[in-house]
Amino acid sequence: MKARNLALPLSEHGRVALALFMLILLAAVAYASRPLTPIDETRYIGVAWEMWLRGDFLVPFKNGAPYSHKPPLMIWLYQAGWAIFGVNEWWPRLVHPLMAAGSLLLTFSLARRLWPERADIGGSAVLILVSSLLWTIFSTSAMFDIILAFFTLIGMHGVLMAAEGRVKQGFFVLGVAIGLGVLTKGPVILLHVLPAALLAPWWNRQQRCSHWFAGILIAVLIGAVIALAWALPAGLAGGKAYQHAIFWGQTADRMVESFAHRRPLWWYLPILPALLFPWLVWPGLWSALGKFVRQDFDRGGRFCLAWLAPVVIAFSFISGKQPHYLIPVFPAFALLASRALASAPRIRGLWLPTLVVLVIGGVLLAMATGVTSHAGLANRPLIGPSMLMVAMAAGCYLYGRRVTRPVLAMAMLGIVTSTLGQLTLVRPLYPAYDVGPLARAIQAAQAGGHTVAHLGDYHDQYHFAGRLQAPLPVFDDGEKLKVWLIRHPDAYVVLYPKEILRLEAIPVIASQRYMDGAVALLDAQSALSFLSLEPTRTSRQYR
Repeated sequence: MKARNLALPLSEHGRVALALFMLILLAAVAYASRPLTPIDETRYIGVAWEMWLRGDFLVPFKNGAPYSHKPPLMIWLYQAGWAIFGVNEWWPRLVHPLMAAGSLLLTFSLARRLWPERADIGGSAVLILVSSLLWTIFSTSAMFDIILAFFTLIGMHGVLMAAEGRVKQGFFVLGVAIGLGVLTKGPVILLHVLPAALLAPWWNRQQRCSHWFAGILIAVLIGAVIALAWALPAGLAGGKAYQHAIFWGQTADRMVESFAHRRPLWWYLPILPALLFPWLVWPGLWSALGKFVRQDFDRGGRFCLAWLAPVVIAFSFISGKQPHYLIPVFPAFALLASRALASAPRIRGLWLPTLVVLVIGGVLLAMATGVTSHAGLANRPLIGPSMLMVAMAAGCYLYGRRVTRPVLAMAMLGIVTSTLGQLTLVRPLYPAYDVGPLARAIQAAQAGGHTVAHLGDYHDQYHFAGRLQAPLPVFDDGEKLKVWLIRHPDAYVVLYPKEILRLEAIPVIASQRYMDGAVALLDAQSALSFLSLEPTRTSRQYR
């Protein structure tokens, strides 16, 4: 069938509305398919709960002690919603989709700044962004990176404002973005915004350098003032150890630690196609990018590359790599990809990403129907979503063949993979990651006057789910715990058997599956008996 020029039968604002609808769908599926998951999400909301409980909005606390690993802005956002709506779980889970929605709108407006003569780039950019696999996951996760991406985008608007001649306003906006970024995740915001600012003479060929770098310095100072407005009083309130942690541990110590256990320099390269699926698996995009760089590489393209490349290179040299560290550069990729696609007369190669989704859906369907083993999963995947994934992937392919630029088909393919993948795989695992049952048992024990101890590192995973009012004494050694239990015969303890079946002969207060093992709440006598007979896992092993 002859292809028709149906690149996207939507206006630019229609594409943005569709992207926002896709984000709403992602948020609804995430809320239905997975709880706040240990260890990270439950820890951060646990810290927010402890701050709320103490009425102390200056120093974050974790299990009764100052928590210096992260700044407090995300926690403040949670508490702002609680002040309006009351303490609940849905508001912290809504914060991140709201920030992701703001990031989509900022990406759209950034396209207008970069290519004011092109009205066909911003809408496609937001569709590329909202449907990139890692973005679909973290835009609905209670983590810091989407918020950091939001402030990175604000910083990029500031850089462009300054480059357009609104120098004072632009560097002020950049400074505010730096300050709020530091309060979100620390000085790493500088790595995300400064390279593009420092490389302005390259991407903005008419840029005068006489006062440009002084403006960048002023922006950094503005950011420092904003961050110190919290850090100085927090350091005084938190004590010397907390002062050292937030002023030194978040900078020099982290740099030393990041190089202590080096991961390979190339670690990001093999996983980038998965992180940016389906876009980096699309041969048509590679072809369009190559042509764009060779023939039509403009100011906007250079800006995106100045934003994207230094960050990826820097994180490649730093050993402490995690996939989500790259989230703030995803908008740069989306803008660059959208600009390249806009110049291509016809784009092919949709078969490869479609084939990948069909294979994934086929494997999940085989596991769901029992044709193949679902070893490693506590429950069999759901059959309905896996069947729908196969059918919708085929539909996206058939639609994509009818258009010259199948951006919408590709975006739908990405959303199908993420939403139906979560419903197929993650929903059956929900009970193993929902800490609510045990958390409520701990709360009941504390309300009954029992001290509840914990064996192994405690990550605050039970504090919010159980609305705990008191910290848990933590023991990293079973022998020390035995001595303490003998001295506290009325106490309870949380410990982690390797398998839940090992608890069958032991009286337990409560137990449940926990990740790939089990967790149990035992009274002192039962815990002593169990610790004398059986090895246990600690929560340290679940990192």
